[in-house]
Amino acid sequence: MKKILLTTTGLIALGMAPAMAADLAARPYTKAPAAAIAINNWTGFYIGAMGGYAQENASGVGSLSGGFAGGTVGYNWQTGALVLGLEADGAWADVGATVGVLGGLASVSDTIRSMGTVRGRIGYAFDQVLIYGTGGYAWADNRLTATALGVSISDSQFHSGWTVGAGVEVMFAPKWSVKAEYLYRSFESQNYFAGIIPPGIASGTLNLNSVQVGVNYHF
Repeated sequence: MKKILLTTTGLIALGMAPAMAADLAARPYTKAPAAAIAINNWTGFYIGAMGGYAQENASGVGSLSGGFAGGTVGYNWQTGALVLGLEADGAWADVGATVGVLGGLASVSDTIRSMGTVRGRIGYAFDQVLIYGTGGYAWADNRLTATALGVSISDSQFHSGWTVGAGVEVMFAPKWSVKAEYLYRSFESQNYFAGIIPPGIASGTLNLNSVQVGVNYHF
């Protein structure tokens, strides 16, 4: 009986072998598709809105501080993971301080009413995350006001300077990104009230630390 079972099993196996071989030959080999990798492209124009807070890089009474808000426009070029860009921004500002003098009989106020930058950017893109350094030209419109016995005199000057900083930007949806950055701004000295007290009163160099956040739309 054992020999009969072994013989029968062998015959069945021999009969199935050609059918299995034919079936395998009829099935073409198909390589599994590679998983799709999302690659974000930062190249192109963008516009946005931004706002933040600035404080003079100084200590003691009279150091300027306050907020600002405005708009941004720029363009990026991406090659591989390297991103180069040019960006300009402008903001309305209320960055100032008031100091009382002469026992409170008089006061002096200093306020940056608007400011902005024109900067280059260089960064490295991790798909939808861009980390970058930035630097370039900075400007500020500053007003100095002196008040005594109810009489005020004011003078405004345009300050030019430079800025340098760093930031991170994240593409959170198609064509939309948010960013956060730090900028150090240094403005040259200007003479105030030169028409009243020649040659005027030198403001000295004005240095600001600023942090800002923004949202951009990419075309």
